[in-house]
Parts: sequence; structure tokens; C-alpha cells
Amino acid sequence: MVKKFSLALLAMLSAALLSLCLGAARLTPVQLWQALLSGPRNTAGYIFWYVRLPRTFGCLLAGAALAVSGGVIQRVLHNSLASPSIIGVNAGAGLAVTICCAAGVLSGWAIAGSAFFGALAAVLLIVLAAEKAGASRTTVILGGVAVNAILNAFSEALTVLIPEAGMLAGDFRVGGFSAVSWPRLLPAGALILLALITVFSMRNMLDVLALGDETAQGLGLPVRNVRTVLLILSAALAGAAVSFGGLLGFVGLIVPHAVRKFSGTESRFLLPLSAILGGAFVTACDVTARMLFAPYELPVGILLSILGGPAFLWLLWKRKGGRNHA
Repeated sequence: MVKKFSLALLAMLSAALLSLCLGAARLTPVQLWQALLSGPRNTAGYIFWYVRLPRTFGCLLAGAALAVSGGVIQRVLHNSLASPSIIGVNAGAGLAVTICCAAGVLSGWAIAGSAFFGALAAVLLIVLAAEKAGASRTTVILGGVAVNAILNAFSEALTVLIPEAGMLAGDFRVGGFSAVSWPRLLPAGALILLALITVFSMRNMLDVLALGDETAQGLGLPVRNVRTVLLILSAALAGAAVSFGGLLGFVGLIVPHAVRKFSGTESRFLLPLSAILGGAFVTACDVTARMLFAPYELPVGILLSILGGPAFLWLLWKRKGGRNHA
């Protein structure tokens, strides 16, 4: 397992280095080192400190947050098809951010906080509705897809009725890191790091919860309270990532599912590896989207959807529509 963690860290660091070097203006490792030591005193230094560094940190933080959020949601809901983008968590955060843009509230803390509460409201709505209806796991996913569509429709309606909101939230709806800045990144980054630490500290409870409600209760775990806290943390992770990265789809589906193939289902391995490889995956996709049609830049959200859509369909086919896991 040490070797797997080492390889994952190497992949993340390699993706981060490429992200710092590649772009419209390419920087050599020597220029990066000089900019790191001397600060933004020249063009290379300015690009490093105010463009590449916040963008790279944004990719790493968003990827880690969405991957861990997806891994937790899948374990809590006992469904490997669940993810923040599919069950409406990202859409709830997106609607909240669009409302902030429509109201002209654009501070980093306001955007991060509203995204968190929007994501939390969406996930609680889905879970509470499922519990009341006694819905199967597949029904939870379908209900989340419906909520996702409804929330996105409200967001689109706001951008039509208030054109200024559409202009401010245009890049946000596609998903990308070209406009990431330190004032937007730092509040969300603080929330992500706090939520990640808390989730990692609850890894044993998550494993017990994954055994089933009756078994977990028999072992003395307060199931409802633990589930609620974990869902709140998942909402915090997804909402904070969405607040500066936009509506990035399928990261929370692809990464935990891939990591589970070689790490197993134990949360002490699954969650940290998901965080590391989630950051590496989003950063690598951002570099690819940046360079694929250079000098034009493709928003990374488009590339993630192109990759994630077929992956989701493959998982549906593999599970035969989820009928065997309802």
C-alpha cells in the first residue's frame, strides 16, 4: 500500500508541475524556481504567483474535494453510482452561487458559504425524501437526477431573467479554473481542508455505517447522527469545490470507483487515495484542456463531461441498470 500511495503522490506532483509550466506562456522549471524565490518581480513571476499557482492549487483542491465527497456519498448511500454531480449536490451549490451573482454578492466567503448551503440543502432533500418514501438505492439516484435537472433549470431561468447574473456565472456553469484567484480560492480552500480532516477522522465510523443500518446500530453507532454529519461534510466539500471551480461533473463518480479497484473499500485507504488521485486527475484534465487546442482553451468541465458520461453509462450497463443492487 505504501507503494500505491507513493505512485499516487508522484502522479499528483507530476500533474501539478505540468500545470505550473504549461499554458499560453510556457515556464521552465528554472523560471519556476526563480519566481518562487524572487516573487512577482517580472512577467514570469507574475504568471507564476497570480495565474498558475492559484489555478494549480484550485485544480488539486477541487479534485480532492469532489473525489472524497463522492466516495463518502457512495458509502453512505450504499450505491457506487452516487456522486455529487449526479444526485444534485453540485446543482444545489450552483443555484446558490447563481443567486449570489444575481444579487451582486461576489466576495469569496459569501460564494463559498452559499455554495455549501446550496449543496447541503440538495443532499438533505434527496436523502430525506428517500427515507420518507422508503426508496431503493436506484430510486435515490433517479430522484437525484430529477432534482439535478430542476435545480439547473432554476439556475438557467435566473440567468435569463437577470442577464448580469448570466455574464458573471457563465464560466461557472461550464466549469473551469481560468478565472481562479486567491480571494476566491482561500475561503473555499480553508473549508475543504477542514472538511477533509474531519472526514478522515471519521473513517472508521464510515466503514461501520457501510455494513448496514442494523449492523451499525448493533455495534453501538448512532447511525442517523453519523450519516447526517457525513452528508454535511460531503456537501461542504462539493459546495466549496463548486464555488471556485464551477459545475465539474463526474469527478466524484470516476475517481472513487477507480481507486476502489486497487485499494479496496477500507476508508483509511480509499479516502486519502481518492483525494490524491482526484487532485491529480482534475489537474491533468485541466492541463489537457488547456493545451489540446492551443492557443484556444477548452473549459475543463467539458472534457470531464466527455470522459464521465461514457464512464457512467458503462457503470450502468455493468450493473444492468442497478436492478441487482436496489
